[in-house]
Amino acid sequence: MEVTGKIIAVMPAQSGTSQRTGQTWMSQQYVLEVPGMYPKRMVFEVFGEDRIKNFALKQGEEDVTVSFEIDAHEYNGRWFNEVRAYNVKRAGQQPTAQSVAGSL
Repeated sequence: MEVTGKIIAVMPAQSGTSQRTGQTWMSQQYVLEVPGMYPKRMVFEVFGEDRIKNFALKQGEEDVTVSFEIDAHEYNGRWFNEVRAYNVKRAGQQPTAQSVAGSL
């Protein structure tokens, strides 16, 4: 799925070490506002330090197209949605080779 809008918030990056693999991880959440008569907002996550640096999203950026996948997981009997971006491009920009390869 894809959606285009303006980055209205950049949350602090989160990082840690996987208990299962022992490898470090990093993720960061962003809020995208989709324009219209009744603007909609969406929180999405970018996982991986390399993608966070490659996408380099900044608050206030407009015409940002986010390609993402949606998944849900259960925790203690409750279900939660996860919106994870695998590609980001700006108006007039072609997707980067790294972001395209990462989505395959």
